[in-house]
Amino acid sequence: MQPPDELRPDEPRPDELRPDDVRPDEDEGVDPATLTPDQLGRRQRLIDAAFELGAAGGYEAVQMRDVAITANVALATIYRNFSSKDELLAAAMTEWTDRLRDRVVQRPPKGDSPAEQMIDVLNRACAAMQRQPKLSAALIRALSSPDAGAVGGGSSVRRSIVSMGEGILSQLDQQVRVDILAVLGHVWYSSLISWANGRSSFERVNEELERACHVLIDPYD
Repeated sequence: MQPPDELRPDEPRPDELRPDDVRPDEDEGVDPATLTPDQLGRRQRLIDAAFELGAAGGYEAVQMRDVAITANVALATIYRNFSSKDELLAAAMTEWTDRLRDRVVQRPPKGDSPAEQMIDVLNRACAAMQRQPKLSAALIRALSSPDAGAVGGGSSVRRSIVSMGEGILSQLDQQVRVDILAVLGHVWYSSLISWANGRSSFERVNEELERACHVLIDPYD
């Protein structure tokens, strides 16, 4: 299995592109709020292409040249937006969790207690990932990368997860709520890493999350 940032032999690395091909301030990433509508459209096509390629072939299938072809953009356009495929996949994971958050708002969680409602939200997340196992494993692998851009994506994902739990735990003291959601985020993340590496099943992921919800939330109910 190739390292996370390795590209195909025929694929130019960022340092092989012309200086004006690569975005400035690589470490800071691109803030979508600063992009024009056309630039946002191209960026979205890149993310959609990563979804498509990842769903079909997993992490290894998301090669930058193939992303460019699928998105119908120049290869340099990718590197103006994302310094690596891990950063691109992390952005895709951020969008995925944002969509899940929006669905939770539209269809409130089920359950007679805060713990059961939180379990319902997390089960929905796991069910969605289970339906696309290759894509899910690719997204998780990218989030676990030391790539600076992917690290930022992981922070965005955690914020989305926290926002989904805020309303469920709104009756709790703010610091208690923050602590519970932080621990749940760690359990969720570590469980998914075990699944992506073949050391666990999704059934086991669900069991770990359910147990964590009851242990952390039930004492405050």
